[in-house]
Amino acid sequence: MKNILFTHSYFLRFDPKQWQLGQPYPPLGPLYAAALMRNHDFNVSLFDTMFAVDPEEVIEAIAKNRPDCFVIYDDGFNYLTKMCLTNMREAAFSMCKIAKGNGCKVIVSSSDATDHCAEYLEQGADFIIIGEAEQTLLELAVQIANGTEDFSGISGLAYLKQGTAIKTVPRPVMKDLDSLPLPAWDLVDMQQYRESWLSNAGYFSLNMSTTRGCPFKCNWCAKPIYGNRYNSRSPEHVVAEIKLLKQNYKIDHIWFCDDIFGLKPGWVEAFAALLKKEKITIRFKIQSRADLLADERIVKALAASGCENAWIGAESGSQKILDAMDKGITTAQIRTATALMKANGIKPSFFIQFGYPGELKNDIQQTISMINELLPFEIGISVSYPLPGTVFYDRVKADLQKKANWTDSDEMALMFRNTFPPTFYKQLHRYVHQNYRKHLAKSSFEKLVKNPLKMNAKSLRKALSVFYHAPAAFIEGLRLKKLEELAG
Repeated sequence: MKNILFTHSYFLRFDPKQWQLGQPYPPLGPLYAAALMRNHDFNVSLFDTMFAVDPEEVIEAIAKNRPDCFVIYDDGFNYLTKMCLTNMREAAFSMCKIAKGNGCKVIVSSSDATDHCAEYLEQGADFIIIGEAEQTLLELAVQIANGTEDFSGISGLAYLKQGTAIKTVPRPVMKDLDSLPLPAWDLVDMQQYRESWLSNAGYFSLNMSTTRGCPFKCNWCAKPIYGNRYNSRSPEHVVAEIKLLKQNYKIDHIWFCDDIFGLKPGWVEAFAALLKKEKITIRFKIQSRADLLADERIVKALAASGCENAWIGAESGSQKILDAMDKGITTAQIRTATALMKANGIKPSFFIQFGYPGELKNDIQQTISMINELLPFEIGISVSYPLPGTVFYDRVKADLQKKANWTDSDEMALMFRNTFPPTFYKQLHRYVHQNYRKHLAKSSFEKLVKNPLKMNAKSLRKALSVFYHAPAAFIEGLRLKKLEELAG
C-alpha cells in the first residue's frame, strides 16, 4: 500500500477563456504533497489534468501506475482552482468513481470538497482532507498502509463511518514552511507547459509560493485551506528554489502565487538583497495590496528584485463599497500605490469587482473613473461571487438560486438579486474593458503627438487603435444604457 497517484481537477480545456489564453501553470499543491510523500518512502506519480481531454484519461494512468491510493489534490495556490467551477467538480466526481472502481482508496483535498464533503463522499471519495493537507495526507497514508481502520485520531479529516459523514478536529496550519521539501517538479511534463507559454506569450513562466494564508478580513474571500493565518518561507529557501528552476527548466519568469507577497516586515528587502548577492536576475509578477504598496520602501525593494507586474485588489473606486467589503484599504492608497509602482518601473494591475450588494450607479461610475484616471497595465473584472464560509455568502444565500458556482471562469453570472439584473453586469464587463482600451489608446496617441521621434511600429499601432476602440466603447456604452433603462 505504498503507491500513490496524484491528480487535480482543473482541466484547462474545460475553461474556454483560459484555454484560449494558453498560459497554464503546473499544479503546485500536489507537487508539494508528492515531494513530502516521496521523502517518506512512498512511490508517487502524477496524472496532470491540465492538458487532458477527458477525465477518463485517468484510466490509463491508473493501469500504468497501479496506485493503492488515488489522491485528487487541487492546487489551493491557484485562484482558478479556488473558484470551485462546476466543470471541474464534475470531472473530479468522474475520477473518484473511476478510481474507486479500480480498487483505489480515494482521497480528496480541495476547496470545493471542503465545502461539499457529503457530495464527494457520495461520489466515491473515501476521505476528504480539510484544511492544509500535507501532514494529514502523510498520517492517513501511513495508517492505510499499516492496515489501520480507525482514523478518528487524525486531525483535519472527513469520512463516512457506518454511513454517516464525520469530521475530526481541525489541524493547525504549518508554521515552518521551510521544513517542507521543494515541490516535485520532476513529475511534470514541463515541455507541454514550455511550448504553450512560448507560443502564446513568447516566454516561459513557472509558479512559486512563498507564503500561505492571509490575515486580512475581506468578507467575500473564502479561505478553506490555509485560513486567516499568514506564514512565510525564508528568503533563502525561496532563492534556492529559484536557482533550481532556472538551472533545470530555463525559466524566464515567475508568478509568485501568494495571496499577498512579502507581507512579513523586512522580507522583501531581505529577498532583494539576497538576489543581488547571488547575482540572480529574474522577472516576476505578484499579488499584493494597495496599502502595502503605498510604502515606497517596499516598492523600491520589489523593483530591485525584478518585479515587473503587481496585481492589487483595487475592487472598487467607491470608498463606500470598499468599506462594505471590509477591504481595509482606501481609494487614496490605490492612487498612491499606482503612482509609486509606475515611478519605479512596476506595472500596476487591478482586480475589479462589480455587483457587491449596495453598489449603485454612482459607485460603478466611480470605479470606471478610477480605471480611466489611473490606467493600470491590466484589469481583471469579475462580479461578486459568493463562496461558502464567507460573511458575504451568508448575507446573500437567501437570494441564491439552485446555481451556486460558475461553470467556467468566464461565466460572470451574478447569482443573487441586486441593483441591476445579471445581463446588465455582463454588458458592464464588456463596456468597461472596451472603455479601458480606448483610454489606453488615447494616452498612447497623446504621447505620440507630443514626442513623434520616439515612434516605432508597436507604439504607432497602439496609438492608432484609438480609432477602433473609441467607437466600439461608444456602442457598448449605448447597449449598457439601454439595459439600465430596462432595469429602471
